[in-house]
Amino acid sequence: MIGTIAAREFKALFLSPMAWSILAVVQLIMAYLFLAQLDTYMQLAPRLAGIAGAPGVTDLVVAPVFGNAAVILLLIAPLITMRVLSEERRARTLSLLLSAPVSMTEIVIGKYLGVLAFFLVLLVMLVLMPLALLVGADLDLGKLAGGLLGLSLLLGAFAAAGLFMSSLTEQPTVAAVSSFGLLLLLWIVDWAGSSGTEGSGVLAYLSMLRHFESLLKGVFDSADVAYYGLFIFTFLVLTIQRMDRDRLPH
Repeated sequence: MIGTIAAREFKALFLSPMAWSILAVVQLIMAYLFLAQLDTYMQLAPRLAGIAGAPGVTDLVVAPVFGNAAVILLLIAPLITMRVLSEERRARTLSLLLSAPVSMTEIVIGKYLGVLAFFLVLLVMLVLMPLALLVGADLDLGKLAGGLLGLSLLLGAFAAAGLFMSSLTEQPTVAAVSSFGLLLLLWIVDWAGSSGTEGSGVLAYLSMLRHFESLLKGVFDSADVAYYGLFIFTFLVLTIQRMDRDRLPH
C-alpha cells in the first residue's frame, strides 16, 4: 500500500505544471553555475599544474556546484512539499484518505517516498553535469560520492520537514513559507554555533549546513548520517501524530 500511495503522489507531482517549471528552472540555473565554475577552473589550471597537491577539478568545480545546489534546493523544496497534505485538506479529499483501510504510518511514508522520488529525479539531473567531466578529467570519486550522499540526505531532510509543515495547514502558501523559514533557520543556526558562547556546541550540531559541509569535503562521519536520519525520523513521526489527530474522533 505504501508503494501505491508513493506512486500516486509521484504521478501527481509530474502532472503539476509547477513541478516541470521547477525542474527546468533549476536545471538552467545549475547549468549556468556549472559552466561558470568550469570556466574559472580552466583559467586557473595552468597555474595549478606546477603546484604540488593543488586542488583538482573535484574541489574547484564539483564541490562548489554541489554547495550551490544545496542552497537552491533549500529554496525550491518548500514549493514541492507545500501541497502534499495541505491541498488535500483544502480540497476536502483528506477525509477520504483518512477513511481508507490503511494506517496513518503507511499514508505518511507513502507520501514522503513519492516526494523523495521526485527529488531524486532532480538530483540525478544535477549529478549528470559533474559526471560529464569524467570524459576529459580525473575526478576524486570519494569526494564526489560524499557530496552526492550529502545532497541525498539533505533532500530527505527537506522533504520530511516540508511534509510536516504541510500537515499543519490547509493553505499551501502558508506551508511553503513556514517550511522555508524552518529550513533556513536550521541552515543558518550554525552562525550562532560559531560564536563560542555557552550552548554554541548544541547550535552547531543542529546546523544542517555543518553536517552537509563535512560530507561535501568527502569526510564520511557516521554522526552526520545519524543527524539526518534522526532529523527525518523525527519529522515523519511528528507528521504521523499530527495526522492521527485528524483521524481520531473529536
